[in-house]
Amino acid sequence: MIFNKHDKLVMIGDSITDTERKRPLGEGRNDATGKGYVTAVSALINSVYPELSLRIINMGISGNTVRSLKERWQTDVVDLQPDWVSIMIGINDVWRQYDQPVIKETHVYLEEYKSTLSELIQITKPLVKGIILMTPFYIEPNAGDCMRRTMDEYGAAVKEIAALHQTRFVDIQAAFQPVLEHTYPAELAWDRVHPNMTGHMVIARAFLNEVGFDWNKR
Repeated sequence: MIFNKHDKLVMIGDSITDTERKRPLGEGRNDATGKGYVTAVSALINSVYPELSLRIINMGISGNTVRSLKERWQTDVVDLQPDWVSIMIGINDVWRQYDQPVIKETHVYLEEYKSTLSELIQITKPLVKGIILMTPFYIEPNAGDCMRRTMDEYGAAVKEIAALHQTRFVDIQAAFQPVLEHTYPAELAWDRVHPNMTGHMVIARAFLNEVGFDWNKR
């Protein structure tokens, strides 16, 4: 496990991360982690590794693109002084190109996506112990599908950026592939974007494998 005792992990992204998390941050006894993969990650780590007392903060906001993350990066990441940051962004950057094809100002094309994500990593890397980059995904097994093909290009960019900046890397699209060999996409997500809890567990499992979670720890 890459985390140490009392580490703070900020998990930032779009609606896949948000999943109806409560606002404001810190209201109540514990931080609200939402109803998706962030909660699954938090529950598994804190039940299997209670000695770490790991604090996990969900900073997802529905509808966000990487452009949106840049606008709130100081307050929602840097000011929280995390030890670790995980980033999963890109679904809306791609999706808006398909569901709002004529509203060009909502589109975040590949070059802007790559340069902005790289900029955020360069700002953050000196301030934290590590960064975990997760690919955007589309729950569609046909790699020839137009939106899936574009999403794969953005996922490849994340892999390239992770290698360039020497961050941790999680291929979420690849994690869905073996499940999609047996499961129709609509069974995991009605719109092939927003997964149910089974889909969120696919994401959580891929993340936990990357951070060294021991599934046999007693």
